Amino acid sequence: MKQLLWTLAAAVTVSFTACIKVNIDDSTTNTGTTPVGTSLQDKFISAKTISGVINENVELPKGRYVLKGYVYINNRARLTLAAGSVIVSDTVQKGALIVEQNSRLIADGTSSEPIIFTSGKKPGERKPGDWGGIILLGNAPTNRTTTPIIEGGVNAVYGGSIANDNSGIIRYVRIEFAGIAADPNSEINGLTLGGVGNGTVIENVQVSYGNDDAYEFFGGNVNCKNLIAFATADDDFDFDFGYNGRIQFAVSLRDPKFVDGGDAGNGIECDNDGPGTVSSPRTRPQLSNFTFVGPNGADGTLGNHNFTTRFRRSTQFALTNSILIGYQKAGFQFESDSTAAAYIDGRSRFRHNLVHGVVEPYKVSSTSLINAATVQAKAEGVDSCKTFASANDVMLENPFNLTAPNFLPKAGSPALAGASFYGLTGFTTTTYIGAFGTTNWMAGWTSFTPQTNDYSK
Repeated sequence: MKQLLWTLAAAVTVSFTACIKVNIDDSTTNTGTTPVGTSLQDKFISAKTISGVINENVELPKGRYVLKGYVYINNRARLTLAAGSVIVSDTVQKGALIVEQNSRLIADGTSSEPIIFTSGKKPGERKPGDWGGIILLGNAPTNRTTTPIIEGGVNAVYGGSIANDNSGIIRYVRIEFAGIAADPNSEINGLTLGGVGNGTVIENVQVSYGNDDAYEFFGGNVNCKNLIAFATADDDFDFDFGYNGRIQFAVSLRDPKFVDGGDAGNGIECDNDGPGTVSSPRTRPQLSNFTFVGPNGADGTLGNHNFTTRFRRSTQFALTNSILIGYQKAGFQFESDSTAAAYIDGRSRFRHNLVHGVVEPYKVSSTSLINAATVQAKAEGVDSCKTFASANDVMLENPFNLTAPNFLPKAGSPALAGASFYGLTGFTTTTYIGAFGTTNWMAGWTSFTPQTNDYSK
């Protein structure tokens, strides 16, 4: 929801021009040839290139394909990608994949053969914003009174009244170096979800080095599990316009030396809408078993690293059984009178969490209804949270390692002391807090070294 500048150890500026069905040039292009007079499927397989408008069903075998420019799936068409496929963006016409209403993307990888969407540049040359990302648009409810158009300059609508709408499957998928801004305050995220219904499957997804948000939910009620946001510029999980789904088992890991240069980077940013109205349905993500890992004051940490949670602008929320460690400015944070009122009267819940923040564990802004001390007392009292002076006291194996993190609890960790699912339905019951117990569901399909991976074959 914000215009982004991205910052690594050294600043790099990427300029571009935006329009509908944008092509953004800065490097080399694919040289494959496209035969004439065949189906789209035959053309894509022959050229090893995915481009244009997909308005008929296309099923591609396992392989390496170039995503060239903004590719739209419409006309109730379906694009199916085989497990183990690698989709790299063209570097002249930067790619983005837009799945319009009533169409579907079937990207169903496996733990041994994930599907990878990534930069088309060579190892060592890749950077956030090398391509757009993936946009799914469905017919599930939002709180907008008129039909909304998704951000990112793609001129496509979303939202409706079909709660169980199905936009396809994204499972065992990695999305790397995505995120371009087509217009000020209108960006494509790693994975953008507009009005996506709960008939859609989104499981085991990793978004790495995204130049905007890793995941942004505009309304809808899709349920997700096993999500990873790694080294995001802006927010790891962003909710807006009446999102009401459930997410269980998720990780946020921040890179201390990478963050949006023009805005604050949070683990969660959540609004009912931009003006802070109480339009219905109210944004209320239901979240359990998250592990949020911030920079923890590491050398070189950039100043825009912000809060673990930023619940603001009349939102509601439920965050339970989660670990919040290492975020620079606060752990549990919320703001606005409307958001505070929902927390005070119990419509919003923050329960059974392990809380740490580098500067302060609890913070309240833009409201006189409650203060941080009262929030901490409530959290540690009736809400059975525990507060820690040091991130190390939570006793995770190696959570701050940026190339080979281990988020599993050590023996004796308070994360293994039990979980509570009071007031929650539809979640898998666990005996642990955070995204992991004794089993690492990231094994085999994830990568924390996307800059050096070889995707040439």
